[in-house]
Parts: sequence; structure tokens; C-alpha cells
Amino acid sequence: MELTLLFLIGFLSLFIGSIAYSGVTLPRVFGSNMVLQRDMQVPIWGWAPPGEEVTVTLTAEAEEVEPVTTTAVANTDGNWQVKLPAMTAGGPYTLRITGGNTLELTNVLFGEVWVCSGQSNMEWPVSISNDSEAEIAAAMYPKIRLFHIPKVPSGLPQQDVEADWYETTPETIPNFSAVAYYFGRKLYKNLDVPIGLINTSWGGTLIEPWTPLVGFAGVPALASICEEVEDIQTNYRSQLPEKTNAIEAWVAETRKALEADAPLKPMPDNTHPLTDQGRPTALYNGMVHPIVPYAIRGALWYQGESNHQDGMIYHEKMKALINGWREVWGQGDFPFYFVQLAPFNYSNQDRGQFFLPQIWEAQAATLALPNTGMAVTTDIGDPRDVHPRNKQDVGRRLALWALAKTYGRDDVTYSGPLYKSMAVEGNTIRLTFDYVGGGLTSRDDEPLTWFEIAGEDQQFVEANATIDGNTIVVSSETVANPVAVRFGWHQSAEPNFMNKEGLPASPFHTMPLSER
Repeated sequence: MELTLLFLIGFLSLFIGSIAYSGVTLPRVFGSNMVLQRDMQVPIWGWAPPGEEVTVTLTAEAEEVEPVTTTAVANTDGNWQVKLPAMTAGGPYTLRITGGNTLELTNVLFGEVWVCSGQSNMEWPVSISNDSEAEIAAAMYPKIRLFHIPKVPSGLPQQDVEADWYETTPETIPNFSAVAYYFGRKLYKNLDVPIGLINTSWGGTLIEPWTPLVGFAGVPALASICEEVEDIQTNYRSQLPEKTNAIEAWVAETRKALEADAPLKPMPDNTHPLTDQGRPTALYNGMVHPIVPYAIRGALWYQGESNHQDGMIYHEKMKALINGWREVWGQGDFPFYFVQLAPFNYSNQDRGQFFLPQIWEAQAATLALPNTGMAVTTDIGDPRDVHPRNKQDVGRRLALWALAKTYGRDDVTYSGPLYKSMAVEGNTIRLTFDYVGGGLTSRDDEPLTWFEIAGEDQQFVEANATIDGNTIVVSSETVANPVAVRFGWHQSAEPNFMNKEGLPASPFHTMPLSER
């Protein structure tokens, strides 16, 4: 009971004064076994008594490398930060942080660091994915390091998380994100540098909780969300004086009750209105903000199932997420690669069957943002299961984008065909595509599936689609004057159209949204 009281008194200190640090401390994202981002300055930050000088020294454990030392002074709030100079890939290093005390982090590597986030398909672990037994047994990659952030929503930005870095072994990999691991493994095998994977994901969550306020503020279409969060925060702050007075009075009463062995009263409620995993900013605050501005190469995102009825507004929400993360990290337009949802039967209602294609369209539109990429999964899903077990190909396809666009591999085909343009030719429509790779083909050598064509009445019918060089010619005997084509436009569509590198085409609709 006394321990509980001490915890609550500590909780109260968040509201009645700044935290007093007895020595130098670090957020948990800095720890032994971590990977620091190579080839860029690396922020190292933490807390110490105000005015205390903090010295950070990086020493090679085996190589003949001169130590790197930098210093900072904790400000009046006890915060300090230094930046290590850009380092090439390698290690191990020891990182020593010294003030009134000394912290020592060992087995530190420099390599490539990626943040991996989203809902259940990103969270989905290796242990219940395809070939899990063999994959776990083979997971001996000491230079692939794992950092798994626990599920903690918060109404206010948090400073730390309860997590540690681990080497990849058969013991550490089973409960880690399968998509993240297979992505990291592909990079490791191709780049031959250490890989750091930070998994921060939560099944069943919307995109809004993962988005910082600055992200919403930058997208006019989401002004109502921004205003909602700002109003809640303003009201919460205005209520704090009364709430803290009540808590202080409760602490005094509780101390007396403990001394007298008298009955205890419950602590006054101080729950933040946004402390719920479904509320805007809540997961950013609790599960992303604590690792900002840890130096990273880029981010992966696999989410959308919980927003599958959003339509094109999901594109606006993706803009808020991506631009928001880039803003708070301060690393410019870092790579942001995401997964286009797999087919799944969300609804048997006529209208419901087209919710998912509209999300596919919103995701594809997000490729207009700089330095983004999209892994298409229409051929590796399961319309009966929202959690397809083939995570190997998902991770591999994300890695192809990274290898080509981030790491400059010009011998890598990284996307399947993406719709580019159409032209009416008599009673047919000719389609052109980006990312044709080595050519267009059918996955099963059967006629192309899931193409539909419509005339001016916009009534789509099943169409014949034939490959003509790097184009597709679409027609139907029942449509004499075609005006539009759509492809894969159904939640259960698993089309066979791909390029010769085996990467599937993304679903599309040629008619502008405003004309439908």
C-alpha cells in the first residue's frame, strides 16, 4: 500500500513541479545492443540535474578507431542533447554517458534503422506466420537488432517507453513483427550492414491515433480533427488547477489515513480525455513520441483495415501521418513505404464491396507524396482472413522499394504495374502503365481477370483484356462506346495481372472521382 502511495505521489509530481533527476538518465531507446543510424549525425539525449555537464564518449570495442567525445549541459528542465558525428556502418562500440554518474552501453552498432508501425498486420508475429517453425529456427542474425515498443496510449506526449534492444535469435524473434523482420532480413542480406528495427504497432487501431497534432494541422481537410484535439487539450489544461488541488488534498488525507491505519479514499480521477487507443494522437503520444528524434533511415506502415470505409479521405489522413512524422523527426522527407491492403470480404452488401477498392485508390494516391512507396498484396492475401499469413513477400516487397529508391540499386524492379493513362480507340480502351518491368504478363498464364469496362451510362461489365506490348487493350461486345475501365474493383478481387518480375498490378479506376 505504501508503494502505491509513493507511485501516486510521483504521478502527482508531473503536475506540481518538474522532475528532479538524481543523475544522468537516458530514454530506453538508447541501450546496449542498439543500432544507431549510419552516415548521419545521431542525436543522443536524456535527463540530468539542471546545470550538470554531460559527456558522451563513443569508443570502438575492437577496431583501432579514435574515441568520439561530445558534451552538453542539462538545461533548467533537466534536458540535454548531443549529436554524434556521422559514422560508417560497423561496430561494436561502447557508448559512455557521464555526469554525476556513468552509464555504459555496449555492443552498439551503426547501420540502417527503420521504424515499423501500423495495426495488426504489422504487429502480426513470426510465430503465427507462414513456415514459422523453420523461420524461427533459422533466425540467427546477431546484426539485426529488435526493439519492440509496448502498447501504451497517452493523452500527452510521453518521454520514454519500457523496451530493450535484442539481437535476433530463435528466442527473440517469435513475437516480433513478421513484416518488419522479413524486410530487415532482406536488407541485411543485400546491404551487409547492421539493421535496427523498431516495431511500434497495435492491432485494430485507426490511423488517427498514430498521427501527431502537427500532421492534422497541415491538412485542411482534417481541420475538424485538429480543432477537436486542440479543444480537448485546452479544456484539460484549464481543469488542471482544480484537479491538482484535489489530488494534493487526497495525498495529505491518505498520508494521515496510513499513519492512523484508517480507511482509504480513492484517488480523484485525472484521466486525460485522449488516453484511449482510438483517439487522435494517443498512440503517437505514447508509442512514437518517446523515440523522436532517434536517427532513422525511414519508416514502414501497414494499416488501413480499421479505416476501410474512409474512401479518399484516407489519402488525406496518410498525408497527415507522413508529413506529421517527418515534421517532428526533423530529418526532411525520409523514406516512407507502406503496404496496400490485401483483399478481404469486409461486407456482402453491394456498397460495402467497394469500400476496400476506394481505400486502395486512396493508398495509391499517396504515392504522389515525395519519397513514398507502396507494396501491392492483391496476390498474397486471403479474402476469408484479414491476416494473410504470407508476411515474407510483404517484407520482401517493401525491401525492394528501399533497395531501389533509398539505397540506389538500379538493378531492382520494385513495383508492379501502376495505371498511367487511357485512350479510347473505337470500341476499345488502351491502357498504359508505369513499372512494366520486363513486360506485362498473367500470373497463371490464363486470360487477364478483373477488368471491367463501361460506356456513358457508367454501368461496368466484365471485359476482355489482352496484352499488346507494354499496354493492355480492353473491350466488351456489349459496350460500343467505352469511356472508362476499372480493374480489381471489388474487395475479394485477386487479379492475375502482373509484370514479368512477379509484382502484381495495383487496382485502379480510370474515371476521375468527381465524375463517378
